[in-house]
Amino acid sequence: MNFKKKLVETLSAICLLLLVSSCADLRKTQYFADQNDAVIRSKNIAPQTLLQPSDLLSINVSSLNPAATAIFNTPNVTNVTATTATGSSLQAPGYLVNPDGMIQFPLIGDIKVTGKTTNQLRLELTQQLVDRKLLVDPVVVVRQLNFKVSVLGEVGHPTVISVPSEKISLLEALGLAGDITIYGRKDDVMIIREENDQKVIKRLDLNTKELFSSPYYYLKSNDIVYVEANKAKVNNSSQSTQTLPIILSALSFLAIMVGVLAKK
Repeated sequence: MNFKKKLVETLSAICLLLLVSSCADLRKTQYFADQNDAVIRSKNIAPQTLLQPSDLLSINVSSLNPAATAIFNTPNVTNVTATTATGSSLQAPGYLVNPDGMIQFPLIGDIKVTGKTTNQLRLELTQQLVDRKLLVDPVVVVRQLNFKVSVLGEVGHPTVISVPSEKISLLEALGLAGDITIYGRKDDVMIIREENDQKVIKRLDLNTKELFSSPYYYLKSNDIVYVEANKAKVNNSSQSTQTLPIILSALSFLAIMVGVLAKK
């Protein structure tokens, strides 16, 4: 009976140990665990993206004279194939910024666009059309067609997200990528951003309210979001995956022994 009792106690201890070791800190699985009800002033407005070589622009011009306007709505690139999470698709035609940072606009010629925002380029084109007396009261709309962010790592489905509105927050990007999985680290989300020919790396803790006041709340075009794997995922991919069958076999053996002794 002593052996039987010790066997049961050993089995219970092993089960308890496995249960405790599998428990995770719930705070690390939550977003903004320290954020109570509040009204937060929006200091972190969406950043202005500056145009750069290889950007694809949509420039639409309209006026009271449709016939005179038509020539300005002929882009220098027709169809562009883009690769998305669901496969390849054709983007709308647009103006491709060349390596020198220029586009060629009808009747105006070469225009340098790099280092400018889409709004600054819109104002410049409008002014040139008026100053050259090419159109009366023109309305110019400039959009960046290749505004995109990439979400990689421990998310539901890593993907490249096209952003037609040219405005997206980190939370929206994670949501579109299927959210962070149970194996992802919410306390160490990395953002890789290109600024002035250099890469800036920022790590954010989404377990806290830090993000709400961060300049990285809104993403820029070509930002990369990377979610690292937590210790549970690393352990599952290491030696623990080899020892788990051994532990389970030992537990099964102990359970059989308890059953045999119980019949005696």
